[in-house]
Amino acid sequence: MANPIATFETTHGTFTAEIYLEEMPITAGNFLRLAKEGFYNGLHFHRVIPQFMIQFGCPYSSDPMDPRAGTGDPPSGAIQDEFPRQHRLSNLRGSFSMANTGRPNSGGSQFFINLVNNTYLDYFSPGSSKHPVFGQLIDGLDVIDSIGECATDREDRPKDPIEVLNVMVSER
Repeated sequence: MANPIATFETTHGTFTAEIYLEEMPITAGNFLRLAKEGFYNGLHFHRVIPQFMIQFGCPYSSDPMDPRAGTGDPPSGAIQDEFPRQHRLSNLRGSFSMANTGRPNSGGSQFFINLVNNTYLDYFSPGSSKHPVFGQLIDGLDVIDSIGECATDREDRPKDPIEVLNVMVSER
């Protein structure tokens, strides 16, 4: 069975990712459910750190100036951590990774896209930061790089809001 594809239409252009449902059924399944429900439509990128990552998926980011943007969870709440031994997907450039608070089982709707290789964030790497990868960019690297280079304020929010207009999921 082939993994699903998610296409993101944003105010900066379109990008597409393969979502690793077979390898990461909990994390990818959660993302796919939220995307199919329209949860992500109308949200904004709320955290951009050049040469690191861009973060998205907070329900409070529907208003890009909301000071709570970056602190919210989906209505369904947090999900169980997923750290499979058989699939060691790394936080490489263009990978989609589950954001969390650092506490166990604290991921939900927020995720980030790695702008560079950040293998120290792998759940199988030494250290306390554990972020499971659940997808990989397959088209639109120029869009991701454009978002990653936008001007930000002191809290890493884009000065000019970047909205995700629509996320479409297709099965292959």
